[in-house]
Amino acid sequence: MSNMKKNHKTSIGGQALMEGIMMRGPLGSAVALRLPDGSIEVEPQEEKRLSQKYAWAKWPIIRGCIAFFESLYYGYKYLMLSAEKTALDDEELNAVSTDSKLDQWLTEHLGNNAIKVLGVISAVLGMALSLLLFLYIPMTLVDLLDKYVSRGVLEAHNLHPLLEGILKIIILIVYMKLVSMTKEIKRVFMYHGAEHKTIFCYENGLDLTVDNVREQSRFHPRCGTSFIFVLLLISIFLYTILTVLFPGIGNNRALWMILKLLLLPLVMGLGYEFIRWAGKSDSMLAKIGSAPGLWMQRITTVEPTDDIIEVGIAAFNAVRTDNPEDDRL
Repeated sequence: MSNMKKNHKTSIGGQALMEGIMMRGPLGSAVALRLPDGSIEVEPQEEKRLSQKYAWAKWPIIRGCIAFFESLYYGYKYLMLSAEKTALDDEELNAVSTDSKLDQWLTEHLGNNAIKVLGVISAVLGMALSLLLFLYIPMTLVDLLDKYVSRGVLEAHNLHPLLEGILKIIILIVYMKLVSMTKEIKRVFMYHGAEHKTIFCYENGLDLTVDNVREQSRFHPRCGTSFIFVLLLISIFLYTILTVLFPGIGNNRALWMILKLLLLPLVMGLGYEFIRWAGKSDSMLAKIGSAPGLWMQRITTVEPTDDIIEVGIAAFNAVRTDNPEDDRL
């Protein structure tokens, strides 16, 4: 047993990757990957974060917005790293692959950079899809509902933000459920579960063994899934206040969409502060606020196998310190 006290709320967090896990602690980050030969590779990662250079980057609200965009940047970087390192070697790939003409063209013209190029294309398309699913479609559907069904009642009672938020939640649940059905994403969700279980094991003061980690919950309040739900709830509240204070502000839909994009940093900052607080609080408010995200984790996490748990433990051990107080949340 370590010298750590029970119920230690740690600031260490992570991210599930392709056949691996990234963990980030107060002293740095590390990526642990299960390579095709069955071995586990642990590689420290260098991150240049604004909070390490500027004091204002640690201010409440601001730190959350910065952390979100930095997580996107480094998260994409680690996903590409895991995709490259855990891919089959050339002989295995040729044995199981029936490349399309597009795959052959990319390999011929880009060589080893094909995965990176495809990653960039995927990131751009993913961003466009996110804006379409969670901004344009909900707003358009509510507009049509108000125009042809309620005849302006929704606008008159400032109900647009509420209905848009409900639609976003429905779209998110359906989307995550659909992608979870694919074999590759299910594997990622297993690593996601191992990440949470490993952190819980450490927070409960237990030695990081496969047996101990296996017994932990895979639902953790400090999770990106919970963060997304909190963002949706905060956006509903904030946009409703704006429509009450400034009647008719949403009549110009193009302007209203731009305003929502401009307010995203504030929404992210508020969401981060709530998740940070909920992660170390046992209050009823924290439990209520975390409940939707914890429920959603039933989709975004899957019970991991022992070999996947081993990767989570390796990643965590690479960023933990001898003194648990160093990583207190």
